[in-house]
Amino acid sequence: MQQGLIRRLLPPLVSGALFGAGLALGGMTDPARVRGFLDLFGAWDPTLAFVMGGAVLVMAVAWRIQPRLAHPLFAEGFSLPDRSDITGKLVLGSALFGIGWGVAGLCPGPGVAALVIEPQGAAIFVVAMLAGMALVRLFER
Repeated sequence: MQQGLIRRLLPPLVSGALFGAGLALGGMTDPARVRGFLDLFGAWDPTLAFVMGGAVLVMAVAWRIQPRLAHPLFAEGFSLPDRSDITGKLVLGSALFGIGWGVAGLCPGPGVAALVIEPQGAAIFVVAMLAGMALVRLFER
């Protein structure tokens, strides 16, 4: 039983650690860097554009390879998005996400990764993020 649990948890832990390390290495755990990217008419910092470009390239390769695969390495099947999932609630949530990202300079992934680098500042963001998620759950019911 314990070996099954390890086999099930190891892939997400390794991929999460790799993702967090990439965010830290790319400077995405620094809110000033993100705000610098959004400051188009001031001291613009293109770093985030390179990080996003790298992610788009990796994802483009993955989208080309995926149809040739029977199933993912660590799952029964693929969970792919479809256009029917685009709703007003999704658009509003995306807008709120973007506003929060611009104000705080962090989004969930870099916020959690920043807990390792700068716990005090990141903890405020993560607690506020979790509180917002809890509020959404309350209003959905």
